[in-house]
Order: sequence, then C-alpha cells, then structure tokens
Amino acid sequence: MKKFAVDIAPLRKYRDFRNLWSAGLVTHFGSMITYVTLPFQIKELTHSFLAVGLMGAVELVPLIVFGLYGGVLADAVDRKKMVWATEFAALIMTLLLLGNSMLPNPNLVLIYIVAGTFAALNGLQRPSMDAILPRIVSHDDLPSASALMSLRGQFGVIVGPAVAGIVISSFGATYGYLIDVITFAIALIFLFKVRNIPPSDNAAPPSLASLVEGIRYAVSRKDLLGTYLVDLAAMFFAMPNALFPFWADQVGAPWALGFFYAAGTIGATFVTLTSGWIRSYPHHGRAITIAALGWGVAITLAGVTNSLPVILLFLVLAGASDMVSALFRAAIWNQSIPDELRGRMAGIELLSYSVGPLGGQARAGGMAAATSLRTSVVGGGMLCIAFVFSISSAMPSFRRYDVRSNKFAVEEAKIRQNRENN
Repeated sequence: MKKFAVDIAPLRKYRDFRNLWSAGLVTHFGSMITYVTLPFQIKELTHSFLAVGLMGAVELVPLIVFGLYGGVLADAVDRKKMVWATEFAALIMTLLLLGNSMLPNPNLVLIYIVAGTFAALNGLQRPSMDAILPRIVSHDDLPSASALMSLRGQFGVIVGPAVAGIVISSFGATYGYLIDVITFAIALIFLFKVRNIPPSDNAAPPSLASLVEGIRYAVSRKDLLGTYLVDLAAMFFAMPNALFPFWADQVGAPWALGFFYAAGTIGATFVTLTSGWIRSYPHHGRAITIAALGWGVAITLAGVTNSLPVILLFLVLAGASDMVSALFRAAIWNQSIPDELRGRMAGIELLSYSVGPLGGQARAGGMAAATSLRTSVVGGGMLCIAFVFSISSAMPSFRRYDVRSNKFAVEEAKIRQNRENN
C-alpha cells in the first residue's frame, strides 16, 4: 500500500513549499465558495441558462490575454511577489462582490466585470505560481509536490462547494463572499513567508518577442503540444459545470447542488491519495490519453440518466480520470521544460486547462438553451471522445512520451541535478 499512498515528503523537506501549499489550501477553499456563489447569484437574478453561461464567455478573453502576458512576466519578475500582488488584488475584487451583494438590487453588470477581472488576475498569477515549484522543490520530488498541490486544491473543491451550498441557500450570497474575504487575508500571511523567487540570470525581458519565443518552443515540441490540445478538447466539449444549478433542479434535488460541484473532486482526491505509483510510471503520454477518454465516457454516461446517485457516481469517475491526466501533464511540464521558459509555458498551460472549461461553460449553456440539458451533456461527452482520440492519433511523440527516454526530460534532469549539487 505504501507504493500507492501520496508522498508527503515535500511538505516536510521544503519550508517555502509548505507555506505556499498552506496559502493555497486556505485561499482555494474561499475561492471555491465564490465559484459557486457567482453562478448561483446570477441564476437567482436572471433564471437564465444563457446568463449563467455568459460568465464563462466574459472570463475567456481576459484569461487568454493576461494568461499569456502572465507567463512572460513569470520569467522576468520575482515570481513570489507576482503571486502576492495578484492575491491582494483578488481580495479587493471580492470586497466589491461583497458590497454589491448587500444592495437591495445587486448590479448584474458589476458581477460580470468582477468575474472578468478574476480571470485576468488568475492569468497573471497562475504562471508564476506554477513556475515557482521547480525552484523550491528538487527535480525528483516534483511529481510528489504536484500531487500535493492537487490535493490542496481538491480539499477546496470538495469542502468549498459543500459549505457554499449550505451558506448561500441559508444566508444568501453575502455570507459566501464574506468567507472568501477572510480566507484571502489569511493566505496573504502565508505567502509573505515564502522567500523571493527572482528570475533566472538568462531570463528574457518581458516583450512580445519573448512571448513569441515561448509559443514557438511549445509548438516545436509535439509532446508538449499534445498535452495542451488533449486537455483543451476534453474540457471544452465535456465540462458541464455551468449546467449544475439547472441539472440539480431537473432531477428534483436543488439541495444537492453542492454535491454536483464536489463529486468530480471526490474522484480526483481518491486518485491523488493513491498517486504514489505515478512517480514510477514512465508512460506519461499514454496515461493522459486514456484518462482524457475516460473523462469523456463518464460525462456521457452521467448525461443519459435521471438518477441522482448514478449521475454523481459518473461525475466522481470523471473527476478521477481528469486527475490522472492532470498529474501526468504536470509531470511532463515540470520535468522537461527549462527554467528560463517555465513561466511562459505555464501561461500556455493555464490556457489549456482554463480556457477549455470557460469556453465549455459557454458551449454547455448555449447548447442547452438551443436543445436540452441532456443533449448538451451527452453530445459534449461524445465530442470529447472523438477529438481526444483524433489528437492522440495524430501526435505519436505525445502518445509515446516516456520520461526515461524523452530527450528534453533527460536533459533537464541533468541540469537540475548539477544545480542542486552546486
């Protein structure tokens, strides 16, 4: 069993990682409460599929623009300072939501503006957050550290929506936003304790040229490109989260809304808690492909039934499949990308795993409005299966990625080993 248990050694060995992990544990819990509160508040104000789905469309452009620019900045500025500054800005935005929710008639436009700002801040922060990891954790411990970072997020995704469902249904959106404000303040204290992470000596200054250089690097490596495209396809076509408030109503269980949001993360948490085997499994491309196909199959099957327990079961299985994919994608990214390019690649990674879900919200809402909720879920799952299969078939270097023989992974292992020994 020890082979399968999650490896917690990075929490013991690295003080900076421990503080970074603790900050994320707290802030993600609060952010997930807001994640549920935003669409709930829009639904209560409008009772519209399209209005809820529009939130994803509003977030899409800021995330793309600032995600790419955030990746450029992550290679050129102190990564810890960037994370702290954007976390503080997100606190201010949540205070705006809190104040708006206390008005007799909350302003819907302001909610969309803040949602778009959140996406921009996430785009600026996430590349620096992801690029910090190889600087504070040794090369061999990166898969274990990635699993712990996933476990941290899963706690928030499971507990946050469950708490949100109770809080906002009992006391209203105001109290959901208030909890998030408190968690931001606590997280900022933990982040302050993380040492500064200045850019590499040979880092390129922030410019359009450095952005283009990063994009060219990503496109030139088909093994990397495959990780981005497979996840983008899976999330865009089969992410049904925008439909959860309506899905819960359709099966006669509005009280179960929090469980819809939490189900996928329950499966993901199980995978993370048994992720010890990932460190020794070398066929990363194969694992990502199978897991992405599993996600599509599970979402399709969830959409063909009206039984709440069966729906939740397949959402759990979908979450488990997605986490297998996420852990192996993170292993490829962290173990094979040079530090001077890590921030820009993290910006592209952010787009691959964030633009898909945001675009998927708009797709799911629009398709449900045009047809039906079931058609949106089932059709999206089937499209996911078709596209993932096509992408993996067209990119053999991605599908056959083996960490023991991939030239980029082998070279980075040598470079980091030399750095750690000096």
